[in-house]
Amino acid sequence: MSKIKNIIIFASGSGTNAENLILKLSGDKVKINWHVFTNNPKAGVIRRCEALNIKCEIFEKQLFLNSSSIEQKILRINPDVIILAGFLLKIPTSIINMRFPIINIHPSLLPKYGGKGMYGDHVHAAVIKNKELFSGITIHEVNHNYDEGEILFQKKIKLEQKESITSLSKKINGLEMKYFPKIIGRLIN
Repeated sequence: MSKIKNIIIFASGSGTNAENLILKLSGDKVKINWHVFTNNPKAGVIRRCEALNIKCEIFEKQLFLNSSSIEQKILRINPDVIILAGFLLKIPTSIINMRFPIINIHPSLLPKYGGKGMYGDHVHAAVIKNKELFSGITIHEVNHNYDEGEILFQKKIKLEQKESITSLSKKINGLEMKYFPKIIGRLIN
């Protein structure tokens, strides 16, 4: 029997990536204790966690940025990995300096279209506006700067001539659903 894994997910939005990770990685091979946190009391991830019978803890942004209580919770959980799945707050230095790997997924081929304010449709709009031939996803480690951590995996797709934000978003989401659980699975096994 393999060791039980402790995984923390931080999410701010609909929770599709969090739900997908939980569904694809929870299985017979590995027992996982999931710990989900959100800073958004209206986030869809809360509803998705309820449906999966997983507790989702809500915290205030200021508590996250200025308090050691989240750090203490992380230390008690002792996670094998911390995953950012649509989490929009910058991770405080004190958490980055902990010994736990922190992994994020970004909806572009970094280093292009990363940084503060570059998430979701903002990224897709910039990619289309700049007439890029390709876009994709980047799974990377988190460091002290937005979207500048070591790249672990990238997958690119070709943009169509009449690509829209909606069509690109759908393609990127498909890549996220397919590859994010695979890469996280490799990291925890």
